[in-house]
Amino acid sequence: MSGNLADKVAIVTGGAQGLGRAISQRLVREGCNVVVADVNQLGIAETLASIAAEPGRRAIGMKVDVTQEAEVEALFAGTVREFGRVDIVVSNAAILIAEPIAEADAEKWRAVMNVNLFGYFLVTKHACRVMKRQKSGSIVNINSKSGKKGSAANSAYAATKFGSIGHTQSVALEMAPFGVRCNAICPGNLLDSPLWTDPETGLFVQYLRAGKVAGAGNVDDIRKAYVDMVPMKRGCTYDDVCNALVFFASDQSSYITGISLSVTGGQEMN
Repeated sequence: MSGNLADKVAIVTGGAQGLGRAISQRLVREGCNVVVADVNQLGIAETLASIAAEPGRRAIGMKVDVTQEAEVEALFAGTVREFGRVDIVVSNAAILIAEPIAEADAEKWRAVMNVNLFGYFLVTKHACRVMKRQKSGSIVNINSKSGKKGSAANSAYAATKFGSIGHTQSVALEMAPFGVRCNAICPGNLLDSPLWTDPETGLFVQYLRAGKVAGAGNVDDIRKAYVDMVPMKRGCTYDDVCNALVFFASDQSSYITGISLSVTGGQEMN
């Protein structure tokens, strides 16, 4: 345990799998007590088991649907009851459904907006209620490079991520007088994560079906196309994202707020 965030209390939404699990694990190693919040109860149990061996830290799980305000409010009330405060909030819960715009299913489009943008609003609202009283706190929204540049056959996801950047900046302005910071991380493509590699629902399969990469005949063609877009010639990793997160969550970034940081190997530079 490095202790860079020793004794901080952190909430991670979407913390039961993939990037969220990696974030939860890393925050415990950095010295945090962590609340793993997710709709996936089995995933919560697996995540807690994966970090149970860390000495001197506590990790608990709460089943939460970020689109339901009563559940989000209960998450923050339960965390304050258990730990007395909330120092770090990582809004990571999100979904992605890729479809060409002319064939996009309206209800699926609405679902992406509901989780990715409305969910971020609810989490931020209740984080700010706690942190405003404390006069301290760091909110980190896990965004995407798709929040800085449009994404063909991916309009719902990109729209939510563009919206989240505006939301991040607005909250940063409003909460700065109270000592609360709000930043976003915009990762590149996590090409080796289940988000991409799942054979049924992964983005390689989704993008192949959606015809997102012209001329691609299989998932290997999709992977090559995405690697070739990156000046550093590799996908983003969980560690790349977690390194940026630890910085934003720590006192080392105490004068930084409203930033949406690209972690893309040079693919997106603004």
